[in-house]
Amino acid sequence: MGTPAFPNLGKHCSVEDCKQIDFLPFTCDRCNEVFCLQHRSYTTHQCPVANPHDVTVVVCPLCAKSVRLIPNQDPNITWETHCNTDCDPSNYQKATTKRRCPVRGCKETLTFSNTIKCKDCLIDHCLKHRFGADHNCPGPKKPESTFPFVGMLGRSQKNTNSNNSSSWWNTIRASAEASMQKLTIATNQAFSTGASSSSGGALVEQCTQCNARFANVSALIEHAERVHGNKSRVNQRPMVLDICPKCSKGFRDPVLLVEHVERDHGGSSSRR
Repeated sequence: MGTPAFPNLGKHCSVEDCKQIDFLPFTCDRCNEVFCLQHRSYTTHQCPVANPHDVTVVVCPLCAKSVRLIPNQDPNITWETHCNTDCDPSNYQKATTKRRCPVRGCKETLTFSNTIKCKDCLIDHCLKHRFGADHNCPGPKKPESTFPFVGMLGRSQKNTNSNNSSSWWNTIRASAEASMQKLTIATNQAFSTGASSSSGGALVEQCTQCNARFANVSALIEHAERVHGNKSRVNQRPMVLDICPKCSKGFRDPVLLVEHVERDHGGSSSRR
């Protein structure tokens, strides 16, 4: 047994009719005997203690699942347990039906080694029809919303926003036009007051602190700064600023706000 260099190399098979020397012998994990490649299994060397490791499986005719029979247990009990807990008849068609390539006229069976999933339509095809041009791929699917009325709600909200934006813009324009009209009236009145005062007219401007009257606005301002100083500003109304809805800049005149929106924001007042 063995070679002159390795005299202990290899062992003889324990089967009486074999006794073949094997340099890579197998040791049975049940009877601990040594066997050759041909007699390594429990059945071939008729192992007397192989029952606990023996695996017997039956296929259920209802769900096509494999049911392992438990050693030292009645097979009827194992079968009844499977039928009451794990048996699903709806799985029979799925387990027994072979998948085929969905291309019309192709009868190729889809297996683990010849199945390719298209990255666009996400459908399995055989190797022959793996490219989009070969199976008439419709292209990537558009993501669908979870609820069917989300798109309708989005369109409705978009229309509402556009309507609100247009109504706001119309309000700004109307306010600017009204301010321009008031400014024109005030300017005309100032010119007429100045003209009347220069020609010896009545005293029309009144001080808010001491009720003194003056012929023109310039005289009233000079009187307020000389006599009352900064006290005349106490009773003045605070300056109202028009705020830009996009950049939050303030403008004293609505006309300047309209010009700013048209120049810097392209005439669009909606927030983005």
